[in-house]
Parts: sequence; C-alpha cells; structure tokens
Amino acid sequence: MDIATIAGIIVGAAVIGWAISLGGSFMAFVDLPSVLVVIGGGFAATVIRFPLMGIGQSLAIGGRVAFTHKKVEPRALIQKIAEMGELVRRSGPLGLEGFEAGDANLTKGAIYIADGYDPAYIREAMELTRDQFLQRLSEGQRVFKSLGDAGPAFGMIGTIVGLVQMLGNMEDPSAIGPAMAVALLTTLYGAVLANLVCLPIADKLTAKLEVEEINQTLIIDGVLAVRSGTSPSLIREKLIAYLPENQHKGMLDEAA
Repeated sequence: MDIATIAGIIVGAAVIGWAISLGGSFMAFVDLPSVLVVIGGGFAATVIRFPLMGIGQSLAIGGRVAFTHKKVEPRALIQKIAEMGELVRRSGPLGLEGFEAGDANLTKGAIYIADGYDPAYIREAMELTRDQFLQRLSEGQRVFKSLGDAGPAFGMIGTIVGLVQMLGNMEDPSAIGPAMAVALLTTLYGAVLANLVCLPIADKLTAKLEVEEINQTLIIDGVLAVRSGTSPSLIREKLIAYLPENQHKGMLDEAA
C-alpha cells in the first residue's frame, strides 16, 4: 500500500473534521442534496468528456496505482537484469526458463529470450506492452483530474441554486441564515473532493507515470542487451544511466 496517499487523505479529513467539531454540530455540515449535486454533476461532466466504457477501467487502474506502492525499484531491476545476463552467459538462453524477475514485463522478456525470439520482435512486443499500460494509466490520471476540475464548479453551481431559492423566499428572515449555510455546503463539498482527493491523486498518478515509463524503458533496454549477449558488467554500467546521479557511485561499488 502507498502509505503517503492513504495517510494524506486521512489526515486531511481529520483536520477538516476537527475544525468542524470546534464550531458546533457535525450534522450541520451534512446535506444530501449538496452531495448529489457535487458528485453527480462531477461524474456527469466526466462522462461527457470521456468514453463511458473506459471510465470505470480508468478509475480502477488509477485508484489501484495511486493507493499501492510498487516494490520493484530501478536498482533491483538492474540487478535482476544483470542476473539474467549471468544465466545466459553460463547456461545459454534456456537458462532463463522459469526465471521470476518480480516484474511482469521483465519476466515476459526473459521468456522471449529463452524462446529465442528475434530482438526486433522483442522490442516491438515489449514496447507495445509498456505503451498500452502507460496509456491506461494516463487515462486514469485524466479522469481523476476531470473530477477534480468539475467538483468546485458544481459546488459553486449548487451554491448559486441554493442562494436563488433562498432569495426567492424572503418572507421568513429567521430562515435566511440556515438556508445560506446549506447553500454554501456544496462549495465546501466541491473544494474537499477536488483538493483532498481527486487532484492530489491525479498529480500522484502523473509522478508514477513518469517513474513507470523510466522503469519499463530500462527493462526493454536491459532485455535487449541480454538477448544480444552483452556481458553483465556492461549491462549494469549501461543501465545505471537510468538511476539518479547520486545513486551511480553506490551501484558501481556494489558491482565491483
């Protein structure tokens, strides 16, 4: 699980709940019509922007990636690829049969090498797998961003509707204050939905998208290097370029 995502949402909700509890009744901030306006309107706008068939899948993939933390780091990928090079050097391509790399695309690359596929085919197949995954992840990011953009807008729409209804019924002055409070709740709901959930998740997916693109490109280059018979030390030295600069020396020291 990605603790940062979960902790951020929980802490943010706790802070809002604490602020509400300081000023009075929690139930004063609960209004079902306001919730329906913000969430229903946000989803309606999102359905208009994106194909209906892809929204559910995009939300599922985006949510899964945002709330989970991938355990395979680039350093571990480089070590695995170097191990593959060692196996091929000692036992030939068939030495990779049954090799478990901890990453689905890297495991698939090991199978391609063991089965003797052509390097051009390996590159094409693995790049297609990478690009399809990144496309689905990007679509999830766009869906969450769309919900984040629509939330405050429909919150304001709900507030305007409430104010119009309030101003149209001014016979009872004592009802103006409570009616104004309910009208403002849709703005609160829209702001919370956008700034605590949807937009932060969209930004996290953008960051993870960049990391996944680097990792999957590293895997493809590594698999092709193993397929071409490059020595493990040269493979490791080549792939270290994908790591941040401050990790280069440590990785080279491990290889020495």
